[in-house]
Amino acid sequence: MPLVIERFVLGDFQTNGYVLWDDADPTRTCWIVDCPYQPEAMLDFVEKRGLKPSLCILTHCHCDHVAGLAQMRLRLGPVNTICHRAEKDFNEDPNLNLSAFIPPAVVAPPPDACVGGGEMLELGGLYFRVLHTPGHSPGSITLWCPEAKTAIVGDTLFAGSMGRIDFPTSDRDAMHRTLHEVLMHLPETTEVHPGHGPSTTIARERSTNPFLRPGAF
Repeated sequence: MPLVIERFVLGDFQTNGYVLWDDADPTRTCWIVDCPYQPEAMLDFVEKRGLKPSLCILTHCHCDHVAGLAQMRLRLGPVNTICHRAEKDFNEDPNLNLSAFIPPAVVAPPPDACVGGGEMLELGGLYFRVLHTPGHSPGSITLWCPEAKTAIVGDTLFAGSMGRIDFPTSDRDAMHRTLHEVLMHLPETTEVHPGHGPSTTIARERSTNPFLRPGAF
């Protein structure tokens, strides 16, 4: 497949930022998915490879996924940023983006547009469906490309684990529905790229993830 995904482990929280592009697209258009603390390595890569960001898509708006947005815009120009509408106010509110609890407070640029789930987004010749996958946060989203057998899931599902559900805007019941009724319904061959830690697959998580067992939470 022509989809290329570069992962960057950034900041003290070891947050994954991603750069995606269609290698068959001569325009070199790319997406940035999440922009964590200390994003320099990711921004350097975009510049050195001659990539042209059309979007920065936020899987959710906790501080460790948005803290580098201002720096991104200083380096790369006015890249349009989108998130789920349930978190449209999180970037500018340290209480909502959780940085009030782990100072210094983060006040990041607000999104330029919002999604609600169900949208199809085009990158080169590839199409990604936006899935609303709340639980860890109310506006968590997954970017799913069936053709490339790829899903970028933010902090919803990890290799052998799942995102925290003890934050003020987390929802245990929503997380259960998301995992069992949305993500586990994706094809088993889907490669999963999380917000922290290594990549995995739907098949592997179905068979080994303890949080997906009946009654796990």
